[in-house]
This record gives sequence, structure tokens and C-alpha cells, in this order.
Amino acid sequence: MDLPETLPAFRPGHVWLVGAGPGDPGLLSLLALHALRHADVVVYDALVDERVLVLARAEADRHYAGKRGGRPSAKQRDISEFLIALALEGKRVLRLKGGDPFVFGRGAEEALALAAAGIPFRIVPGITAGVGGLAYAGIPATARGANVAVAFITGYDSTGEVPEQVDWGKLAGAIPVLVFYMALAHLGEIARRLIAAGRRADEPAAVISRAATARQHVVEAPLAGIAAAAERAGAEPPAMLVVGEVVRLRRKLDWFRPDTI
Repeated sequence: MDLPETLPAFRPGHVWLVGAGPGDPGLLSLLALHALRHADVVVYDALVDERVLVLARAEADRHYAGKRGGRPSAKQRDISEFLIALALEGKRVLRLKGGDPFVFGRGAEEALALAAAGIPFRIVPGITAGVGGLAYAGIPATARGANVAVAFITGYDSTGEVPEQVDWGKLAGAIPVLVFYMALAHLGEIARRLIAAGRRADEPAAVISRAATARQHVVEAPLAGIAAAAERAGAEPPAMLVVGEVVRLRRKLDWFRPDTI
């Protein structure tokens, strides 16, 4: 595929923070593909699909810097310092992240570290799982008549627990559609808090596991039973929880088949 000549040059000593989307390499932006074709070094996270990595030029060095909840992971400070060191060597550094780097991707922390070190950088947004992953599950993030607002919430905070800074009463009462990222470990507790805060126990909910990949799996159940249903189905991380009437639309919009990617 020939890319437009008007795309910006990826210069030595620069770092590009790039979103790779939720899985399917077809969801990459032109800028993301451009970066893959020109980077000297690709520093990628745990959610980047292998089919995306193979698009990098053959000569590029590849470094895994993934983070997965509950598993040994690279420290964020070390990742940021590694990016800075590579840039100071004059490398064209591609920091590749699943989804969007600025949506629960810790891209802001890395960009701030680069800015503090005087390293030039570019942000290349990607399709976040809360939009693209839902679409591949046949669940629209918004639909006329169903909702006029949607909220993205992390399933756990820096301690690994359900975030305490969330005002569950306001969240449950004000936002018709809730999308929890990285929610699998705390599904039961999240559902319990939402119901205690006023959400209906029989409200439609879904868990989307490994969205937009050949291993995508979707589990639907009422909110009160979604944790048990996901456990019975053997849902695997990464997984999102979606709560709201838009989940019902999946009955007619379930279009994705793994063999189509």
C-alpha cells in the first residue's frame, strides 16, 4: 500500500506515541502504518496484536514493554526512561499501544516524561476498545433512543482494586451506558456497587473478551448475573464490561465473525 507523500516525516531522535486499535490490524490509521514502516525501534505493549507488529520494517528492533494486571510487568518509570534513552541515541522510536494511548493507556505519563526531557514527540490517536471493541461486538456506544451519554471507567486503580474515587451514585444515576475497561477481575464487585447505587439488577450487560481479534468472545447477561455468566463462559482478559440498553441491539447487530480478519 502506497501512503500519501504528505504524511509527516518520522525524524531521528523523535518518539511517536501511537495507538494500534483494539486488535484487528485493519483498524490502524495511516499515520500508525507510516510509523511502523519508518521506526528504528518499536516499543510495544501487551495489547498490541502480533499481526500489527509484523507490519514494522524488518530492520526495526522490537522491545516488549507490556503491563498486565496481576503479572510481573515493566515499571512505568523504566519504560519512560527507555524511550528517552533511545531518542537520545538518535533513534526513531515508536511507542506502540493497544487502543488509544490517551485512553487508559498511560500515554499521558510517557508524553509528560518526554516533554520534561526535551524529547520531541507526536501523539497518534488510535481506536479505543470502548468504541472499536464494542462495534466488533455489535454494540453501539451510542444509539438514538437508548442513550445521550456514555462513560468510560477503569475497572481497577493503581492499587489493583475497584477505584474508590468513583462516585457510584452519580455514575449509576446519570450515565445510561457504562463501559468499564480491564474489568474482568472485579466484575462481581462492580455489578454489586452499581446495583446498590440504583442500576436495575436486570439491566442488560455484556463482557467482551479479546475484542476485534480471532479469539473475541462476548457474554451477555443481566447485570446481577454477568460475573457468574462470564466465569461460566471462561472469559479471558483483556475484557470490557458494558452496561446499558445498547447491549440489546446486539441481537440484530452481531456482525463480526473471527474468520473475517
